[in-house]
Amino acid sequence: MIYRDATIKDLPKIVEIYNSTIQGRMVTADTEPVSVGSRRSWFNEHSKQRPLWIIENAEVQTVGWISFQSFYGRPAYHATAEISIYLDPSMRGKGIGQEALAHGISQCSELQIKTLLGFIFAHNAPSLKLFKNAGFQEWALLPNVAVLDGIERSLVIVGKRILE
Repeated sequence: MIYRDATIKDLPKIVEIYNSTIQGRMVTADTEPVSVGSRRSWFNEHSKQRPLWIIENAEVQTVGWISFQSFYGRPAYHATAEISIYLDPSMRGKGIGQEALAHGISQCSELQIKTLLGFIFAHNAPSLKLFKNAGFQEWALLPNVAVLDGIERSLVIVGKRILE
């Protein structure tokens, strides 16, 4: 896989991949598709320290993306970030998520990230397994904090301390 910084031209594909997860009600708390326009400010918040990377295969096709976002937005938490990985529907279940997460972890030292977090719905067993297999531990459970289609859902916060 090839990892590169996303450009604004990638935003429609990023949004397409993101929107493909909404209907399944396992990955995101959004309940309706988002627009490219509504994601511009989110896109622009990314930086060298909090990158947004496109994942491409050998054929230079976009198969997914990785996003790092600051945790809680306060200076004291600068070395802590949330990682998100989204894959094209046709690429899920093929080990790309595992590879992408490993790549993200491997870049944490350069990004000055010492603690990496994932926010995952408790009913999203595949993502919880992915992060557990990468050495993340459950650090918090927020019971019934989301409602999806009338069903209360819990959020698990997983974490991994990245040693320098």
